[in-house]
Amino acid sequence: MTDKDFNCNKICKNSCASLQEALRKETSIVHFYENMMEDCNSPEIKNFLTDIIESRRSEMLKIIQKLNEIHARSQIVDGVISSFNPEA
Repeated sequence: MTDKDFNCNKICKNSCASLQEALRKETSIVHFYENMMEDCNSPEIKNFLTDIIESRRSEMLKIIQKLNEIHARSQIVDGVISSFNPEA
C-alpha cells in the first residue's frame, strides 16, 4: 500500500484515514523496537530503546486523541444535518 491508497469521503477530508494509517505505522514501529530490545544485551541500548518506545507511545496517544476529536465533531455535524432532514 502506498501512502495515498486510502480515501475518505467524510467531512474531515481524509485526515481520519490518514491518522488511522499513522497509528498503524506507529504501532508497528513500537513492536519493532520492542523486539529489538528483547534481543539486546546492552543496558545502555535497552535504556535508549525504552526512551524511543515511550516517545512513540506518547505520539500514539496524541493520534488517538485527535481521532476521538474528529469522531466527536463528525457526530455533531451528522446530528445537525439530520435535524434539518426530518425524514431520516
